[in-house]
Amino acid sequence: MIKEINKIQTNNVDYLNLLDNHLSIQLSLDGFSFCVYNKIQKKIGVFEVYEFKEKKISPQKHLELVKEIYANHKILSLKYNSVSVAHFNNLVTQVPKAFFDKNKLPSYLQYSVKLLEDDFITYDTVLNTEIINVYVPFVNINNFMIDVYGTFFYKHSSTILIENLLQQFKNTAEEICFVNVTKNQFEIIIIHHNKLILYNCFDFTTKEDFIYYILFTAEQLKLNPEKIKIQLMGDIKKESELFTMLYQYIRNVSFYKPTTFPEILKDISKHSYFALLNQYKK
Repeated sequence: MIKEINKIQTNNVDYLNLLDNHLSIQLSLDGFSFCVYNKIQKKIGVFEVYEFKEKKISPQKHLELVKEIYANHKILSLKYNSVSVAHFNNLVTQVPKAFFDKNKLPSYLQYSVKLLEDDFITYDTVLNTEIINVYVPFVNINNFMIDVYGTFFYKHSSTILIENLLQQFKNTAEEICFVNVTKNQFEIIIIHHNKLILYNCFDFTTKEDFIYYILFTAEQLKLNPEKIKIQLMGDIKKESELFTMLYQYIRNVSFYKPTTFPEILKDISKHSYFALLNQYKK
């Protein structure tokens, strides 16, 4: 079952003139989102977010749900000037460039990810860093999209997250922890002096899981909960039980504020959909 979360479309933007438009897509096991961005007008014409209700889905079921969205949204199957796709999952790890060997990709994931024999593994070079992001993409959906678009660009969503946060906060000397929340997972990104200190992704079910992993990470890095600054991103609000639980233990909590945000999305939290909205800026 597919649930519509957000759907915005405007007639003020020429999103049908495909030579001027970029299509951004984000894939995850619990949802699908996309937006059409007009490069000439520098505005979003279409923005849609869908949630998959099943908690655990097989690769085949995942592909079926994506195909169902494509069948009901002909705009997705048009030929765009450019298409980019962000893959969001926890099948990812970072490797220092000095130690990276593209012929040894499985070895980087084998201790943190349960790999299957036929898993396809790839990598992104994180711009302006010495980091290589090694991950398992949704390869069956990639293959489907090759049939639809011919060519497109894809990255792991954490690559987009890390690149943009490092760029935005490159002149910030203090240590900052970003927590990016989705339906069943959250990412922790810690940067200091324009360097990535840590990236990790955790599954969670309860608010107790949520705070446990955050405090455990702080303990491992010897970060003082009284001093650490956390900026929240993604699917979290001040009224949520996650925020209430976090604020009991860490006082310096705020919501991420982007330098710019599309006017058409004025009714959506500015700290949400980071990877989707930062694809078309590249």
